[in-house]
Amino acid sequence: MKKFCVFVALCSIILLSACKSKQASSSPSVSLVPVGPVFVADSAFAYCQAQCEFGPRSMNSDAHEKCAQWIVSKFEQFGCKVTTQDAMLTGYDGTALKSKNIIASYRPSSMGVSSQEGTEGGLILLCAHWDSRPWADNDPDSANWHKPVMAANDGASGVAVMLEIARLLQKADSLQVGVDFICFDAEDWGTPQWDTTTQVNGNPWALGAQYWAQQYAEQDSAATYRYGILLDMVGGQGARFYQEGVSRQYALDIVKKVWTAAKVVGYGSMFPDDANGGITDDHVPVNEVAKIPCIDIIPYYPDCHQSSFGPTWHTAIDDMDHIDKNTLQAVGQTVIQVLFSEK
Repeated sequence: MKKFCVFVALCSIILLSACKSKQASSSPSVSLVPVGPVFVADSAFAYCQAQCEFGPRSMNSDAHEKCAQWIVSKFEQFGCKVTTQDAMLTGYDGTALKSKNIIASYRPSSMGVSSQEGTEGGLILLCAHWDSRPWADNDPDSANWHKPVMAANDGASGVAVMLEIARLLQKADSLQVGVDFICFDAEDWGTPQWDTTTQVNGNPWALGAQYWAQQYAEQDSAATYRYGILLDMVGGQGARFYQEGVSRQYALDIVKKVWTAAKVVGYGSMFPDDANGGITDDHVPVNEVAKIPCIDIIPYYPDCHQSSFGPTWHTAIDDMDHIDKNTLQAVGQTVIQVLFSEK
């Protein structure tokens, strides 16, 4: 999954003005008192566990197909209208990847096109990738480098938080905006560290998000989104969420909104105002191709020798034993605060 990239500071006003007209304007305002329902970390933890029970959800696997069906059924259970975006994509090594982006809408939509009153000001986009890394290529034991990753954190946690938010929205009647949840596929088929010979054309990461963003950009009738929030690795032990560079470049006002919300709900220590480098992740094509200002809530471990993404990233120990309910709670409650502050 994702990698750090060189971040060039650009004026966010200029960048945001380049966005297409179908993107709605956004406001950095957030309620300074807690609003919305209480996020239930136990529930999110259970959704994370349920995904892992299928086994690694790497592309073209039986577990991948069964988990997709389960994710669709859960969003439908919570009252969302669900569509899938199926495509044959090409991996870095030429492998044909049977990809399935899963789009679930609170207040019905088709590819995000609102069909209910109350969403004229634009929908909110929440997204995460749901596939798992096919190789534990960052594991300290080279014997694991060609083994698939369970991806409890790097994949399942983001989907789990979205599912719990969807469950809570079904029971709430005070939310004043529509929400599209997108589970991006084929995020984690990027070049493994052990492959130093394959010639790669283009960006081999975030293939499902690249495909979705291109389709969105080509459809004049597609929805307006105020902004997007990507949830990536949001359940790890000891996680802290610094302000990611690409997010600050394209959507600084949304970064400020989310980090303010974290302080309001009591998790400011886990959302420091410090910035980190830019990261190649699903939000890049959402920003650059779909022209939707989108931020990435992703952990940064500045003192971790194994990886700045944390000790479990792309290793055999990215499992449920290393998922922290407090981290799920912090991220989930912060996103709830953001959503229920919208007018």
